[in-house]
Amino acid sequence: MKTSLFYLLFFGFGHFLQGQTVKILFDAKKAETAGNADWVIDADLYNLSYSAGNPTIGGTEANARRTPTPTQSNITASTAENYWKGALSAWGIDCVKKGYLVETLPYDSSLTYGNPNNVQDLSNYKVFIVCEPNILFTAAEKTALLNFVYNGGGLFMVSDHTVSDRNNDGFDSPDIWNDLMTNNGIKTDPFGFSFDLANISQASFNVPPLPGDSLLHGPMGDVTELQWFNGTTITMHPANNSSIKAVTYTTGSAFNNNNVMCAYARYGNGKIVAFGDSSPCDDGTGDTGDGLFNGYFTDAAGNHQKLLMNATIWLATSNSLIPISFVSFNAKSINENTVSLKWKANESASSAGTYAIQKSTNGVDFKTIATIDANQFSPAAHYCYTDLSAIAANNFYRIVSTEATGSKTYSTVIRITKNIASTISIYPNPASKTLHLNFDALQNNGQVKIWDVFGRNLYTHALSKTSQQFILDISAFTAAMYRIQILDGSQIIHTASFIKK
Repeated sequence: MKTSLFYLLFFGFGHFLQGQTVKILFDAKKAETAGNADWVIDADLYNLSYSAGNPTIGGTEANARRTPTPTQSNITASTAENYWKGALSAWGIDCVKKGYLVETLPYDSSLTYGNPNNVQDLSNYKVFIVCEPNILFTAAEKTALLNFVYNGGGLFMVSDHTVSDRNNDGFDSPDIWNDLMTNNGIKTDPFGFSFDLANISQASFNVPPLPGDSLLHGPMGDVTELQWFNGTTITMHPANNSSIKAVTYTTGSAFNNNNVMCAYARYGNGKIVAFGDSSPCDDGTGDTGDGLFNGYFTDAAGNHQKLLMNATIWLATSNSLIPISFVSFNAKSINENTVSLKWKANESASSAGTYAIQKSTNGVDFKTIATIDANQFSPAAHYCYTDLSAIAANNFYRIVSTEATGSKTYSTVIRITKNIASTISIYPNPASKTLHLNFDALQNNGQVKIWDVFGRNLYTHALSKTSQQFILDISAFTAAMYRIQILDGSQIIHTASFIKK
């Protein structure tokens, strides 16, 4: 394929620095267009039939070929997903926008690794994406897949719910993926997980606290939610592969080895990602004969696009770069308003990017207060920053490293507590009708807030700058214990309790 100069300049520069363009292969060999599915990035022909299980000519299902059309060299940052016609076209277009070249493995091609006579041999690709396979892998194909990953390839494994056999050959995607991992003649359970024979539909915000995770906090953004529409779950087996890690669980599940929605692991020099539902991959367009839905952009508030692309970028990223890690991070209180921060990381010239100094008053909600180029100091020296606006309360600090690849690494969190000089008095306590508050003058406009024991905010009232007292009518409050807060600007400077009798 002839690549335009614009394409090289706009998309290829970062990969040109790596010496070659990363190629991503989407599978269409395992009946991914059978039934009410269209898991391909593009198709111009609609002539496949799956009446006998395996694809044959003579039907109306999509027949994706190797090269998507129109040419990907004309794709720009503003190209819409309907530039190609397939339910995975958005995923494919996003890959091209990240500088990758994408192809399809057609139904009548060969799935091999290490075969120089096969122009689409897996050795020519960095990532192989298989979205809901519906035909078992042969023994030779299983060997090819495991060798591909072991030697540095990235395998994206998308499954679907149990009893989702679209071509009616007796096997659905959980069966097929589990068969690969348990019946391959090389190693049982090489990736350390299995797909459950389950069928779940739910939106889940149950994301473990992994601030430096490449999938949850990658170049496409932070992932906070997933939504399954008849998908399955994953059970992890860390005893068989200690690198296996979960990034999302079903609602209410503990962060253990069960009820996982998405996980990833390393095997040899390569990587795998496991995803329990095909619906989030669907961009809602493609074969007009299928019922497709926009799960890629619309569902889960856009989080599906973020996670699928963060995971693809992680699979496509070479292991040759040593990721940033923090060797040390220290904070020291200097005086009433000043905190000195120092840190050191194992950066190299190829991984260096920026360091963001982030601050919080509650240890949860962090804001960037400064950004330092990683090359500003010698890598052998400590980086340093001085915060001149520490408050008379808790000050939480962390450092966020953003590498040249876009990958983020988070330091530990350090708390520096300044003595709170101001005072507050509440009377009478207990009180029945009126509550009097006296406190030191505010430096900014603030608020008084009241919360019940269940954490519900029942009352908020503005306080003007220099306020020192407030009288509150609590006659309508139910007899109980309440928590009161005084905020100076956005900073909580007083927290106390009172009883309504």
